[in-house]
Amino acid sequence: MAGKAPSALGNSSAVEDYLERILELINTKGYARVVDIATSLGISQASVTNMVQRLDTEGLLKYEKYRGLVLTTAGETLARNIAQRHQLLTDFLTLLGVNERVIDHDVEGMEHHISPSTLRAIEALTEQLRRRPALLAQLTAAAR
Repeated sequence: MAGKAPSALGNSSAVEDYLERILELINTKGYARVVDIATSLGISQASVTNMVQRLDTEGLLKYEKYRGLVLTTAGETLARNIAQRHQLLTDFLTLLGVNERVIDHDVEGMEHHISPSTLRAIEALTEQLRRRPALLAQLTAAAR
């Protein structure tokens, strides 16, 4: 489930955040532009343009100045993996009854540093807890 950024870009949290946000914008608005990405991430358009050009060079998206951008197949696959990882961690912590603000903070830190094997373990545990409401109730009661 967990994807990694191409080696030339390194395993960059920023790359993952950009790809995740671009996919989110495309899914909600039908397109993603530099200005939308900058606003969404709360950073300058110049910074976004630099990263978008890097992602274009790496073959993760196609970018045309003053137009917009589209994810390539590789970029979309990676972005979907990142979004799934984010959602799984959010679901897991929500299931455990963690406060929403804490979840948002923790997932942002965890999602970029979690190994594929740990992610698979969390996925399996989440599935089991959903199938066993009594066990989930015991676990959440013990955590309070």
